[in-house]
Amino acid sequence: MRNLFFIVFLLFASFPYSSKADSDSTQVNFSTFKRNTRLSGLVQFRYTYSMTDSVDVAGRACLDKGVNNSFSLKRVRAMIRTDINDHFDANIMVNLADFSGNPQSKVLENAFIRYHFNKSLNVQMGQFRPFFGVEDIYPADIIKSLDYSNQYYLFSASGWQGFQVGVAIYGEMKAASIPLNYYLGVSNGNNRNQPMDNDNGKNFYARLESEINKNLRFGINGAYASALQQEFKAFGVDMTMTVPVSDRFILDLSGEYKQGGNIAGYQLTEKSVRGLASKYQDRGFYLFPNLRYEYKHPRLRSIELSSRYEYLDENYKLKQNQRQTLTPMLSLEFTDDYFARFQIGYMMEMFDHTTSPISQKRYNIAVAQMQVRF
Repeated sequence: MRNLFFIVFLLFASFPYSSKADSDSTQVNFSTFKRNTRLSGLVQFRYTYSMTDSVDVAGRACLDKGVNNSFSLKRVRAMIRTDINDHFDANIMVNLADFSGNPQSKVLENAFIRYHFNKSLNVQMGQFRPFFGVEDIYPADIIKSLDYSNQYYLFSASGWQGFQVGVAIYGEMKAASIPLNYYLGVSNGNNRNQPMDNDNGKNFYARLESEINKNLRFGINGAYASALQQEFKAFGVDMTMTVPVSDRFILDLSGEYKQGGNIAGYQLTEKSVRGLASKYQDRGFYLFPNLRYEYKHPRLRSIELSSRYEYLDENYKLKQNQRQTLTPMLSLEFTDDYFARFQIGYMMEMFDHTTSPISQKRYNIAVAQMQVRF
């Protein structure tokens, strides 16, 4: 850990204390230069209906009197960004919908400070989503499907993704005239809103993106973590592509594969029966085609049809139970940039065999969702 502190110290020590703007004689004090505060948010309201007997709206086994339909607020996010000056900004994001349940270790999602030196070097510190996959790169208030992938939530439980406390550096660079984006970071890896780390181990991650052209991008991810005096690794590859089919039809295609240590599963297993940490492995893959029709009506900007396919295998070396999910969706966009959007989706879940709390190998859930950004 001493080496980590030394590296961070060198990073900050290497920042030049002057720039082109600094040399401008008209600027003598950057305390309030370009200071600005912006408030934004997201409200996500949904109606969920279980289409399968003995399965409730959360996908759990239930009795005959279980809740098979419900209105809910999935997310009520409020976001504040303040530009302190031309180099520093601070960001806070809370999900007020977490107050509807047990808010302990929830509610606060983003809380970080950023230093922008230039396009090649940015430093981010605080609580935020590690840059470890294509779903972490999209803005938190833009969710094209009904929700994040099952893979995202599984890897978040082990600290690879989700909201974590740590430090990251990222930026743009070129290698042999090929534009690249890089991300390097370290986090506690014990998830959000914790007073401190739960051990001395840390989660280290790296991501490299290559933009082949304006319509095609590839990413590779690697991570290492130490927990409970054991070592865990994770890696992944992803791709995003945009295909202009015609003047009004656009096909967006994204896919991702990940494999990594199931740290959460290892921690929850009794010490006497844990066995080798290398046996606790998760893997998953998804493919998400989204066909967009640019309707361009003053009140209806676009119509989208999509069907995300997911394959997930939790702890596949110990208790393999392949899970497949198909989510066809229809989306109506009433304003540009997803500021008002209505979605109808149908989640089809398929398991190899039943495990608690799942009582069915197959079940279906229908969802109607309205979300508004501001």
